[in-house]
Amino acid sequence: MSVTAVNSLAQFHELINGDKPVVFDFWATWCGPCKVISPIFEKLSEQFPHIDFYKVDVDQQPEISQEAGVRAMPTFYLFRNGQKVKELVGANPQSLQQLLASAA
Repeated sequence: MSVTAVNSLAQFHELINGDKPVVFDFWATWCGPCKVISPIFEKLSEQFPHIDFYKVDVDQQPEISQEAGVRAMPTFYLFRNGQKVKELVGANPQSLQQLLASAA
């Protein structure tokens, strides 16, 4: 499993409205904690094959960040059937793993 970049608001809508749980990492190139958690996010994508993993660069995709209500980086959102079911703000590996485990 790998992490895919989201490149449009239309793609974001399509992904969150699917029937599979999806998790998004909202990040920025200038964000230090984002760089720290990124390889952990990648590794977790292998441990949770039933969840699709995506990254959103907030500077490249401001419409997605605005619509999702992202105010800090990194922010992780878990969606299922079009609904945001969990969110995590900050680079906390244990909390991120718990968020993902809750989607099982």
